[in-house]
Amino acid sequence: MDLMDHHARDLAALIRNKEASPVEAVRSALDRIDGRRELNAFITVTGEQALEAARQAEAAVMKGEMLGPLHGVPYSVKDLTLTAGVRTTMGSAIYEDFVPKEDAVAVARAKAAGAILIGKTTTPEFGHKQVAAAPIFGRTLSPIDPRYTPGASSSGAAVAVAAGMGSLALGTDGGGSIRIPASCCGIVGLKASLGVVPNLQAPDLFSANSFTGPMARDVADTQLLFDVIKGFDLRDPYGLGGPMPRRATPVSLRGLRVAWLPTAGNPVDSEVEAVTTAAVRAMEREGAIVEDVLLNFVALERHFLVVLQSMLAARVGANLERFGNRLDATLIDAVQKGRRHSAVDLHDATFAKTRCFGELQALLERFDVLVSPTVSAPPLPIDMDVSGEIEIAGRPAGTIRGAWYPYTYPMNLTGHPALSMPCGRSSSGLPIGLQLAGRWYDDDYLLAIAGLIERVVGQAHVFGGGLKTGGHAASDIHEVLVLDDTP
Repeated sequence: MDLMDHHARDLAALIRNKEASPVEAVRSALDRIDGRRELNAFITVTGEQALEAARQAEAAVMKGEMLGPLHGVPYSVKDLTLTAGVRTTMGSAIYEDFVPKEDAVAVARAKAAGAILIGKTTTPEFGHKQVAAAPIFGRTLSPIDPRYTPGASSSGAAVAVAAGMGSLALGTDGGGSIRIPASCCGIVGLKASLGVVPNLQAPDLFSANSFTGPMARDVADTQLLFDVIKGFDLRDPYGLGGPMPRRATPVSLRGLRVAWLPTAGNPVDSEVEAVTTAAVRAMEREGAIVEDVLLNFVALERHFLVVLQSMLAARVGANLERFGNRLDATLIDAVQKGRRHSAVDLHDATFAKTRCFGELQALLERFDVLVSPTVSAPPLPIDMDVSGEIEIAGRPAGTIRGAWYPYTYPMNLTGHPALSMPCGRSSSGLPIGLQLAGRWYDDDYLLAIAGLIERVVGQAHVFGGGLKTGGHAASDIHEVLVLDDTP
């Protein structure tokens, strides 16, 4: 069995027990990267540095030194996240030669736990869109079916994990950018509660919408990496001066109060509806108490775009004249739209975020977890036009954010934790993800529930065995969240 086919926890145990070598593990990962170049998952491969770190890790094992929980385990980092001594391009020509002097908090913690960085994975420029492409590296392909998107913006991270180029990855999530590619590639990804994984490189720590988080093949490995990178930092305004709050109640599907959100005001592909509904019904058979809820998250799309485009205009706008001909046309378009938003628009978006936070808090007082599809259709065609309307089940469905992933970006606006996990496949074999969201600081609780669901549903559930229904239409929804502009 190739070392890269092991789960991270098993590989770490093999290394601790001297049954596998960190050098062998790193070479296995590098060989897998080299053997799947057509997927284009990496912007930078740190081969020599990784092998040197592996040799040092092997020496530590042989000397009997204290070993961290990820000692000798290869992992990758999305190229939006700072890595000391390793270039961090943000997926853009603007930062093509930028080499940070310091690691991001999550990277420093992974390194302290013994993980070995094998490279920086692909991302669209500044993570601004849900297409896995950028001018400086080209297009990233799905290891499952190259005709369909692997999701973005943590595209390379998800592809690397799914294709066995290391069992762990760090991604970032500004509107679903961990969870969407996790869903498209059939892996697990967590966007934690605001402040739990400090992201000190964010230009605005007080209204942060972008999160660093773990991606892995299953829930247990996701928990393993999360345990390493989580923990408050007082340099973060949301960092607490103590341990994470935890639920005192034992985790069980029996009696679990589940708010089931099949549609968020958007049309839903019938296969996605069938597979995710079958997963929820499996939870119900284990004793979960399930109630359908109706939330119109699509109404938040315009506010999310104001926040995203204004940020891009402030961060990137000054570079358009110098780098314009080397930047993605969709990034330039987003910057130009962001320049047209007013301060009033931005405050209106902040007020909408606040209303959504309050409504979700109220909902999660009645329920333990909010469950939904991660995205409303299986992975979309690789050549889709993200600037126009997309199709779901062969019909025009609206813009990509409101139509395909309205379930994900509200959790970025409000800071609530959310994860995506595999729950089945479409009739054509494309992965379908289930999203779990919960109260602030319920990160470990969500992972524990996901682990129970994983045992019940499994990763081999195939479309056709569950409830088969027609898709929801946007007109079916009755708005419950108060997302209008009333005071």
